[in-house]
Amino acid sequence: MPAGILGIGKFIPERVLTNFDLEKMMDTSDEWIRTRTGIEERRITDDQTNTSDMAYGAAKKAIENARLSATDIDMILVATVTPDQPFPSVACMLQDRLGAGHVPSMDISAACAGFMYGMVTAKQFIESGTYKHVLIVGVEKLSKITNWDDRSTAVLFGDAAAAVVMGPVSEGKGILSFELGADGSGGKNLYQDEKFIKMNGREVFKFAVRQMGESAVNVVEKAGLKKEDIDFLIPHQANIRIMEASRERLGIPEDKMIKTIQKYGNTSASSIPLALADALEEGIIQDGNLIVMVGFGGGLTWGALTLRWGK
Repeated sequence: MPAGILGIGKFIPERVLTNFDLEKMMDTSDEWIRTRTGIEERRITDDQTNTSDMAYGAAKKAIENARLSATDIDMILVATVTPDQPFPSVACMLQDRLGAGHVPSMDISAACAGFMYGMVTAKQFIESGTYKHVLIVGVEKLSKITNWDDRSTAVLFGDAAAAVVMGPVSEGKGILSFELGADGSGGKNLYQDEKFIKMNGREVFKFAVRQMGESAVNVVEKAGLKKEDIDFLIPHQANIRIMEASRERLGIPEDKMIKTIQKYGNTSASSIPLALADALEEGIIQDGNLIVMVGFGGGLTWGALTLRWGK
């Protein structure tokens, strides 16, 4: 049976950090940030809340939304580049906290494309019949690796978690096609040094505009679909100009692109499932809708898929 999404959940920190707050912290302005990135505010977690805490909050809701219990989960995948510590993995910590039993659990480090990597990995296990229910969490505490003195990166990032439970769905639903890729030679353009995120904004922008557009078109073609068949585009919420370039390349109307960057900023691995969760909460996405998800991240990595929503 094809693999699709059975349940979804999110965790959003309470603290809101607006552009006006950032004006008081560094030489920047609300107008400068909004016009260049599309971001108006972002969420920042407190020092006591770890990545694993956010992952747990989102995972618990996703399992409940799927009408399952933790003991029904056969595998746990966590996409993150900001784990509590190098090891044990956030996935193993989550397995223990959920009481999921001794199921295989691992983190995936593919930055902002991590959730796409996780969904495609889960698809293989589900469609082969190896596992029935796979929990995938995208979670980042980017505030702990953000240099608040670097205005070129500090204005971009936020903290959040979102999770899905994937499992068998009916014929014609679920993941219809996918594409994953990486270009390690571009790793120097987006990386973490000993402490903080470092980015060559111009090179990352050029890469993202090209790759997100190409990947979105490729997965539509792989699924045997046409651009006009797509109901919604959910791009990685990195920068509104990059997102718009992907939308234009796919040739879909502005109101068909799911956009949450204005209220959450760039939340890396959690941004795509977080946007999906919000769209479902608002009743925007309906059963049978065709969705393209596409992301890129440090590595450099990228991933895209087409999904027909429903069970």
